[in-house]
Amino acid sequence: MLYEFDHQQLDTVAVSVSASEPTDETLIARIQARDEPALALLMNRHKALLRTVISRVVHTDADVDDTLQDVFIELWNRSHLFDVTKGKILGWVITMARRRAIDRVRRRQAYDRAEERMRLQSESTAGDMVEQGADEDACNSDRAAALREVLATLPEAQRQAVELAYYHGLSQREIAAKTGIPLGTIKTRLELGVRKIRTAILQLGGAGEWSLNRA
Repeated sequence: MLYEFDHQQLDTVAVSVSASEPTDETLIARIQARDEPALALLMNRHKALLRTVISRVVHTDADVDDTLQDVFIELWNRSHLFDVTKGKILGWVITMARRRAIDRVRRRQAYDRAEERMRLQSESTAGDMVEQGADEDACNSDRAAALREVLATLPEAQRQAVELAYYHGLSQREIAAKTGIPLGTIKTRLELGVRKIRTAILQLGGAGEWSLNRA
């Protein structure tokens, strides 16, 4: 398979080389022998043309520069694959540059698609979390309303004891001291009131988190 650029095309774009300078064929032979200065000379000679080729596919300066650097590296690593019977060295390098540019565009498109999928997934997850949060808020609101209704049905003495314990944070002993009511009576009133409240919570699917651990 011949390299993509034919001889006539290369004649129209090739950089003129003085008789004192090594030819491209000489440079590729030196590169194959691992001569780094030869690589720099060959790439500097054709850099402007290669940038033009790459920029027709890749449309940002940073990506053009990166692609050109990839071509340098590939030329160095794959120089042993060049076959002079298939065309000129410049045609081979231009073919390499085109392929590298196309690969970079494809990778960029794949990255953009993956980023878009992640964005959509994140938005979907956020939406689910908002919906779950709204459901939880609604559940908490229902529970609070149910508790208010239960409290309203408690006898005054039981309601007072529960409110002092769970809304004002007083212990049973503090309630007894505050109200002047015997501690045993306060415990009984709390037991009766909390039992009714726990039943209401369980009916709403709660865990019965009300307890009588306040000494």
